[in-house]
Amino acid sequence: MFSVPVVGGLFNKGHKVKGTVVLMGKNVLDLNEITAVASGGVGGAVGGALGTLTGILGSAVDGATSIFSQSIALQLISATKTDGQGNGKVGKQTYLQKHLPTLPNLGAAQDAFDIYFEWDDDFGIPGAFYIKNFMQVEFFLVSVTLEDIPNHGSIHFDCKSWIYNAKKYKNDRIFFVNQTFLPSETPAALVKYREEELQNLRGDGKGERKEWDRIYDYDVYNDLGNPDAGAKSARPVLGGSSSHPYPRRGRTGRKATRKDPKSETPSSSVYVPRDENFGHLKSSDFLTYGIKSISQTLLPTFTSKIFTEFNSFDEVRSLYDGGIRLPTDVFSKISPLPVLKEILRTDGEQVLKFPPPKVISVSKSAWMTDEEFGREMLAGVNPCVIRRLQEFPPQSALDAAIYGDQASTITKEHLEVNLEGVTFEQALSGQRLFILDYHDAFIPYLRKINEFAKSYATRTILFLKDDGTLKPLVIELSLPHPDGDQFGADSKVVLPATEGAESTIWLLAKAYVIVNDSCYHQLMSHWLNTHAAMEPFIIATNRHLSVLHPIYKLLYPHYRDTMNINALARSSLINAGGIIEQTFLPGPYSVEISSAVYKNWVFPDQALPADLIKRGLASEDSSSPHGLRLVIEDYPYAVDGLEIWDAIKTWVRDYVSLYYTTNEAVQKDSELQAWWKDVVENGHADLKDKPWWPKLQTIDELIQSSSTIIWIGSALHAAVNFGQYPYGGYILNRPTLSRRLIPEKGTPEYDELGTNPQKSYLRTITAKSEALVDLSVIEILSRHASDEIYLGQRDNPNWTSDTRALQAFKKFGTTLAEIEQNITRRNNDSSQRNRTGPVELPYTLLLPTSKEGLTFRGIPNSISI
Repeated sequence: MFSVPVVGGLFNKGHKVKGTVVLMGKNVLDLNEITAVASGGVGGAVGGALGTLTGILGSAVDGATSIFSQSIALQLISATKTDGQGNGKVGKQTYLQKHLPTLPNLGAAQDAFDIYFEWDDDFGIPGAFYIKNFMQVEFFLVSVTLEDIPNHGSIHFDCKSWIYNAKKYKNDRIFFVNQTFLPSETPAALVKYREEELQNLRGDGKGERKEWDRIYDYDVYNDLGNPDAGAKSARPVLGGSSSHPYPRRGRTGRKATRKDPKSETPSSSVYVPRDENFGHLKSSDFLTYGIKSISQTLLPTFTSKIFTEFNSFDEVRSLYDGGIRLPTDVFSKISPLPVLKEILRTDGEQVLKFPPPKVISVSKSAWMTDEEFGREMLAGVNPCVIRRLQEFPPQSALDAAIYGDQASTITKEHLEVNLEGVTFEQALSGQRLFILDYHDAFIPYLRKINEFAKSYATRTILFLKDDGTLKPLVIELSLPHPDGDQFGADSKVVLPATEGAESTIWLLAKAYVIVNDSCYHQLMSHWLNTHAAMEPFIIATNRHLSVLHPIYKLLYPHYRDTMNINALARSSLINAGGIIEQTFLPGPYSVEISSAVYKNWVFPDQALPADLIKRGLASEDSSSPHGLRLVIEDYPYAVDGLEIWDAIKTWVRDYVSLYYTTNEAVQKDSELQAWWKDVVENGHADLKDKPWWPKLQTIDELIQSSSTIIWIGSALHAAVNFGQYPYGGYILNRPTLSRRLIPEKGTPEYDELGTNPQKSYLRTITAKSEALVDLSVIEILSRHASDEIYLGQRDNPNWTSDTRALQAFKKFGTTLAEIEQNITRRNNDSSQRNRTGPVELPYTLLLPTSKEGLTFRGIPNSISI
């Protein structure tokens, strides 16, 4: 436990133990203060904000250090000696002393201070400490290191927490030694402190949470709308009902709206537990405020000022060459943030300009090909929906009593036209037919959606060719029946064509599919399956797993900033009238649709192997790599993803086996069992009775569940997030909404299909104003922060004192480096046509590492943007 060999000699009465306290001052870090200083207009502010930041960092540290040493006190807590009541002895309150010069490896804006603790021969070995802040301003505590503890050696505390004035807390702030203990193995002197800290983090479920709170509790999604602003601003409560189930979010406790006591009053400043709001420590906070700026300024400005249409594909491409002139008054309203410097050019030209999306970096027109259309289902930004066709015609799971017969109208004759000599039966039995099916997701909402937009629910069937590529055979476009939902769908089938109006109709049919895909991607594959599904695990982990617990140490890097970014989404992205509702097809029904999909969410199926098997794209085969045989061998997301999955699971197995040697140890771990019970019964309460939940009674269940959580927070999110701008930044390739249906024969609009196909396409898909907002947002969301931490990395080499765990983690990093080489090699193999496709864009989204910026690669540890 505490048995490091003697360092620094034997104990002597009057001995003082030296410590080093590393912290950062609040005024160094607060972005609100930085932006308040940078207020001299867009041109000067955007250009000079980073310089302003640098000045603030320097001057603020110099001014703050003079008071830190007099206003911060620590008390050590013994892990080996008790106070007579079984609790670790608490030492004398001791203040910070001399400010130290910059230490080697000290991070930017960090300061170090000496502290000396008087030693008592009956105190024993420290295992925790209390800290009090007597200043009115908070600071960020990075770490504390004690040197030359008599009969022990040095002890490190990895803290990373905001410390407010001591009067803000009901209980003193406590930090524990950087060691790992199962609950039953905790030193007796620390047991009470460990349990009390978890009680503090759980709170009592009452009252409105304050900025300095660190309480983790659950609530439903009842803050997306604002009934007090009128019926159009109201949104249904998601979670807590069978009609609208949803994962839980962090509770804020804000007051209810006047018109609906079940809804919470929205706020632009949403509470998250203070340490979940790292800010403002990282450059992604600039991205956070950039999104707010777009939501609050660019969105209404574009909507009111830009009425024109794109008139040609060349005009769309001009966004990346010359940009678009904006009204002069736009710039006086925009927050002066560096995040906008890549978007807004204010050098006198006053234009909006975007970086070229990678999908058109080699070819301007290859995105239009059928091969690229199919390839992006395997290697695009949403590669986790396509499935093997196993029943024909495709059926619907919608309630026939409400929606009538929703079975597909596609026939085998439709398919055989383009099967290249293969019969339908041969293609089906040979596992060569695949389907991208969005019919059931959209049909229940389509009648309401088409009151303000115009679109279809789609089914697309594709054929696996001999060269490994996918060829679209048919697209079914379905509308609600004009006589009522109970009469089923009103469907038409569109076949590929290369000439005349029919070729434009085929291009439009593919666009309707992509509109469905873009919306499903953003709302389900991205938001629901990663952001929203992960939050309950974060809350439960902090409520029930002590920082001393090995599974806490395993999982916490994969939670970094997620609650923070989710709170931002609720206030600016998915809220009523927010960016998603304004620029995506479902509009006010956007998040409600994701609630309907959540009904069928299954936690074990989030693991990649289970997902591939469920979609019919793989089968178990012990002789194949990763124990799976892929139906489509050249499936970049699956091939790269399985390597990453196996690396994650191997690392988790190596780590978990250090602390659990029997299934009984898992079963008797009180914190672990409370954690999982909380996840199931409270975090995902609307699905708590589902039989598929792991019981967490065995080591294998713990390994599989932990691996799945890490996969969701790291690789799955990376796969569906960082390709957004590279693919969707070219709005022609990934439109987010459609505004009219396919024209009827005999109309001028139909004639235009043959005479001016580009105009017909542009009048159908996302309009210019919505496209500009959409591009502005997804460019931000596709960027990596400068201080991002990637899979296989930690922000502190001292994250644990267990050398066995450090060695296993090093092995994990080595494996990931090898995977990176494997992916690069596959991308250079010209025989694997789906790796690059007609657009010649290598699939790099699951390369583990990245640099800062818009890189189209890199797997961050967590959902941090």
